[in-house]
Amino acid sequence: MFHRSRPFLAALALLGGSYALLIVCMVAADVAHLGSRLPEVITQVLGTSEFRDSLLLSLFSCTVAATLSVLVGVPLGYLLAREKWRGRGFVEWLVDIPVVLPPLVVGLSLLMLFQLKVGGHSLEDRLNFFGLRVTYAVPAVILAQFVVAAAFAVRTLRLTFSQIPRRTEEVALTLGCSRAGAFWRVALPQARRGVLGAFTLAWARSLGEFGPVLVFAGVMRGRTEVLSTTVFLELNIGRLDAAVAVSLLMIVVSLLALGLVRWLGKEDAL
Repeated sequence: MFHRSRPFLAALALLGGSYALLIVCMVAADVAHLGSRLPEVITQVLGTSEFRDSLLLSLFSCTVAATLSVLVGVPLGYLLAREKWRGRGFVEWLVDIPVVLPPLVVGLSLLMLFQLKVGGHSLEDRLNFFGLRVTYAVPAVILAQFVVAAAFAVRTLRLTFSQIPRRTEEVALTLGCSRAGAFWRVALPQARRGVLGAFTLAWARSLGEFGPVLVFAGVMRGRTEVLSTTVFLELNIGRLDAAVAVSLLMIVVSLLALGLVRWLGKEDAL
């Protein structure tokens, strides 16, 4: 019987594998563009203070944005998966908006939010009064990444909690555990791998975020420059080799992060 399904499986492999092949070709094209100069260009890029600052800010902002995404995603994902309440569909719709909106629109909306004047003062003005600056500063980078990344974290955690049987929490309740206790002691430990997956997805999404960061935080070297905007800057000044090198380094950083989290997930499962 199996040999009869080979043509069908081959067709699936051909269609699905074409996408994987496209990804491989894209990375191969980056490598081929630099050719034998790859080590030299990479070394030159790594030696610049601009790249090091961009890398450090990217690692910091992505980690903060991913952490905030999980802190929001766990309770919201749990409520959307476990509880039936009026307005749940509307909230699900709202959470999905950053996923489908053009990135530039997300950044522009954030900018308008902080520049909107209420009572003669904008939110940015009120924060500046306390010595805090968001727009065109590091907090803007984190907030721009968080708004988009959190939507993916919520979707992931909603699916995670929906796959955990309610029975385990119900048993805990019959044994005298409170609803909060059942969540912390039963549901959340079972969702550990989902939480890890949500953090990974949010981190990777934050690393590649460009549009919202460009509009809301700007592109200022040494201040709000992250790896994605470094590629943009290098292209703008005609340094194609440097842009390709940074792109390859972003791929390596992403693969290392995903590999580390997957390894930790496997260790957790043992």
